[in-house]
Amino acid sequence: MVEFAALTYGLLASVILSAAQRNRQRGHPHPPLLLYVGYLLCGLSAGVALALAYVALTLVGGI
Repeated sequence: MVEFAALTYGLLASVILSAAQRNRQRGHPHPPLLLYVGYLLCGLSAGVALALAYVALTLVGGI
């Protein structure tokens, strides 16, 4: 299940970043859906990073 989530996340991030780069090179504004999914991925990445850091600290006994 984790492999499927990682593959889906990686594919979605790749599509969003390539679309954003293409729009920037062409000078076009980003569509609202592209911005929404980009911010969603950014928040998801930050949340997972914080959760993993918390788990790592609690397993070591730092907190």
